[in-house]
Amino acid sequence: MLADGRFPAGGHAHSGGLEAAVVAGRVSDPGTLEAFLRGRVATSGAMAAAFAAAACAAFGRPPEAESEPETGTGTDSGPETGTGTDSGPETGTGTEAGGQDRISALDAELEARTPAPALRATSRKLGRQLLRTARAIRPHPGLDALAAALPGGPHQPVALGAAARALGLGPHAAAAAALHDAATGPATAAVRLLGLDPFAVHAVLARLAPDLDRLATAATGRADAPAAELPAYGAPSLDISAELHATWEVRLFAS
Repeated sequence: MLADGRFPAGGHAHSGGLEAAVVAGRVSDPGTLEAFLRGRVATSGAMAAAFAAAACAAFGRPPEAESEPETGTGTDSGPETGTGTDSGPETGTGTEAGGQDRISALDAELEARTPAPALRATSRKLGRQLLRTARAIRPHPGLDALAAALPGGPHQPVALGAAARALGLGPHAAAAAALHDAATGPATAAVRLLGLDPFAVHAVLARLAPDLDRLATAATGRADAPAAELPAYGAPSLDISAELHATWEVRLFAS
């Protein structure tokens, strides 16, 4: 449900940089779309996945679990490792100091890794909407605490990780959802912007699936790493394009 484009979290109004790439002539057909998507998921997508997995692992964690972060391998199934395929959220409310401090630290580190003001604003807007939606469909005191702690809205990957945990998912699922969003958002926008054959576009997404699986597993393995040591993959072209796109008077997508 979190990865569904119809989930009312605002993602359908954003192209993930694809609109600017189309106008610049860098994306014009399925082949150039695939190159764009591969670059996006390997940089901003992989970083989002790592932070979503870490936020999911931290959500509801008691304070003592924060004293010595684990270096999870992505193979454990229990919630304490932050890697799991566990089916339910922990009994904690998400308001414990340890988990909330960890999530706040993750949000601050992601802010530092997002140099473009336009992308920072977009990420927080999407995070607010995602958190609002998650609180409506699955009320949870931990989500309420997150909204109170970050009234301007958490960054979207942080909100995604918390929402995933509140819905009973583990860090791997949160990472996979982040990567799915990083790929399918621009792909869907390409159909609207370029009139591409939807079958050809979904063939591109199918070819990306092994990379998305690999990146999700790698992100899960870092779910318990110190916030400052999480990936900081740069995508300068996306940063520059986002700032230019924000100045356009006429555009189909918000970003």
